[in-house]
Amino acid sequence: MTNFQVGCLLFDYQAIDVIGPCDLLNSCSKGFANAMSVFGPIDQEALQKGPEFKFHHIGETMEPVPLPTSGLTLSPTTTVDDCPELDILLIGGPDPTRYQVPPKYKEFIQRHVASGKLLFTTCTGAAVIAATGVLDGKNATVNSLVFNWVVKQYPQVKWTKEKKWVIDGNIWTGSGAVAGMDMFAHWVKENFGLAVLRQGCLSLDYEPRDNNGLFTVFPSRYDSSGNKVSTHVFL
Repeated sequence: MTNFQVGCLLFDYQAIDVIGPCDLLNSCSKGFANAMSVFGPIDQEALQKGPEFKFHHIGETMEPVPLPTSGLTLSPTTTVDDCPELDILLIGGPDPTRYQVPPKYKEFIQRHVASGKLLFTTCTGAAVIAATGVLDGKNATVNSLVFNWVVKQYPQVKWTKEKKWVIDGNIWTGSGAVAGMDMFAHWVKENFGLAVLRQGCLSLDYEPRDNNGLFTVFPSRYDSSGNKVSTHVFL
């Protein structure tokens, strides 16, 4: 079993950009699968191969941060000064026309990328890290609705909107919020196998898309009449 330290910088991002991927990772964990075994059978391969995750919501200070969507206010669990060493850093998407990356966050992102650890962005989170310089010369994507604006702001980045997510070295950038969840689903499948991903998605009743936005990640299922049915099987 692998334990991952996952950090999320806390600022005024869209809630689903961070909460969605974190919930997906948690649902793919061994601990969550064990908890769900109370309600029915669990894939034994998922139990054996499932990772564990510890989530850290990182603020400049410990002051709560109101999010611009969903009426949520989040309280940091740690600060950039006290955060433990991370395996994964996730950056959600704010309004890129208004958000200014604080110097402490900029330095934190730069150090994390330089360490070789994984950095993920969802939605306009790619614009946040572009402002730090870590995307200079790299391939990346961003929410398609702001694509043209971001290209003009950060021309030193090799932007594309041909795929739902882009991987360049240790930096993964996702387009829209749900595409970010699809990106994390791909990471889970590639590192822990389809059984772990399927078990996690089953608990959320969620089906991820591939990098082209198509539902090919799970094999299609059909009823006796040849009609396509849900890929999930609930026992």
